[in-house]
Amino acid sequence: MSMRFLATGSRALLGAGLLALLGACATPQKIGGSEQGTFERTGRFALTVNHAGGGQEAVQGGFAWHDTGRVLTLDLANPLGSTLARVTVEPGRATLLRSNGEREQAPDPDALVEKVLGSPMPVSGLRHWLQGRAAPGGVASAQKDGAGRLASFAQDGWRAQLSRYDALGPQLLQLNRNDAQRRISVRLVIDDGQAK
Repeated sequence: MSMRFLATGSRALLGAGLLALLGACATPQKIGGSEQGTFERTGRFALTVNHAGGGQEAVQGGFAWHDTGRVLTLDLANPLGSTLARVTVEPGRATLLRSNGEREQAPDPDALVEKVLGSPMPVSGLRHWLQGRAAPGGVASAQKDGAGRLASFAQDGWRAQLSRYDALGPQLLQLNRNDAQRRISVRLVIDDGQAK
């Protein structure tokens, strides 16, 4: 009886250990670089799309964000940490490099990320939202938390909720968008390389 309990307990610990290991692998490495004023974040994302006809799509993984102010680099990884694609955004051009070497370009980074994930993600807005501020342009329904930090707002068709701030910005971003034929939900958890 005690051996059976020990074996069951060992399997539970092994399973918990594997889950912890997978969680730790989900976040890609920081992209790096020594430019002054570079903004970097790493973490995990979950994107869910509910279609009007009843279907649902979901994708999750990790990301690494490296923004010099002029050039933005975004790595997207699968849940096991393998890089799916790198998006590089420069003035007037966005380039997507898939892990298989295929390359695509467009003037809009949001459209390129949609090709990888199958659903839109507001990369242009995230450049500002990850730092706890709204992007230039129209903002609606802005609310601040008790410390005076931006907590929620609507911009460019997205409803954003920002919370769990650290010195760099929010560590939890919940983004929602309702289009005519679908509801999109994006959740970003910042962990800067440490599983949570």
